[in-house]
Amino acid sequence: MKLATYKDGSRDGQLVVVSRDLSTAHYATGIATRLQQALDDWGFIAPQLQDLYETLNHGKARHAFAFDPQQCMAPLPRAYQWADGSAYINHVELVRAARNSDVPDTYYTDPLMYQGGSDDFIGPTDDVIVPSEEYGIDFEAEIAVVTGDVPMQATPEQALEGVRLLMLVNDVSLRNLIPAELAKGFGFFQSKPATAFSPVAVTPDELGDAWDGGRVNLTLQSTWNGRKVGLCEAGPDMTFHFGQLIAHICKTRNVRAGSIVGSGTVSNRGVEVNGRKDWPNGYSCIAEKRAIETILDGKPSTPFMKYGDTIRIEMKGRDGQSVFGAIDQKIAAPTR
Repeated sequence: MKLATYKDGSRDGQLVVVSRDLSTAHYATGIATRLQQALDDWGFIAPQLQDLYETLNHGKARHAFAFDPQQCMAPLPRAYQWADGSAYINHVELVRAARNSDVPDTYYTDPLMYQGGSDDFIGPTDDVIVPSEEYGIDFEAEIAVVTGDVPMQATPEQALEGVRLLMLVNDVSLRNLIPAELAKGFGFFQSKPATAFSPVAVTPDELGDAWDGGRVNLTLQSTWNGRKVGLCEAGPDMTFHFGQLIAHICKTRNVRAGSIVGSGTVSNRGVEVNGRKDWPNGYSCIAEKRAIETILDGKPSTPFMKYGDTIRIEMKGRDGQSVFGAIDQKIAAPTR
């Protein structure tokens, strides 16, 4: 099942069901008006949405209309929780190696995670508004899950049962603000502006056998200013799967329906080519590219994003079709 939220002038938008090929949609009015409503009563509402989804896929929905990602808000325009992990330890290794810093042993057994702002998500085609180019604007291509209720002390296996939906993420980072914030010892805040999500959120069954053990075994594509810079495999190098990430949150508290948990930047390990290290799958954020340049050449050469730059993030299934639709955004200054 594929779900989206259409703009309707309100903060929370209008829930729509989207066809598997992303060509048509149908308002879920009469079943649920908001995605959070469906998540709160998933056992009762999800089967009804699934019936509408099947009707839509068979071309029999009477009031179907052409699906338009431009009309989409984030699937959950605001959420009770947005917790972003760093599940790809290769990303951490690269960034730390670039500054000659070792990775603590605990990073391999206990995932990193920060609590992001969840009151002001933006849609997949909304501009990324940043007050200054000097902040070091960076995209971060990720995957996220939306949960149902997951109880405190849930095991990773139990936590996986709480996954309701998956989405793509552009977790924008302002790299030049991060060092001063981390130096305070209290994590990210101003360095993390509004996060964007894919046009649609999909149930795990839509991925078929690509959804395996809490990992998505598909390629995440990142295209910066029309140039494909990342074709990163999301499955093999994911050190902590989504069940482990959710269980990390559950250690001391309940996770409630409508919580979003991110994977962190999707990252693949390098390989040796003619005696020199290479990263053939590219990168899912500029900071990683700059780290690679520093390791190889002693200094970074790739600049961060500027006003007018574009970023497109997409994942295609094994049939070659877009699974979530594309995040397709432009970097812009605030309007005065």
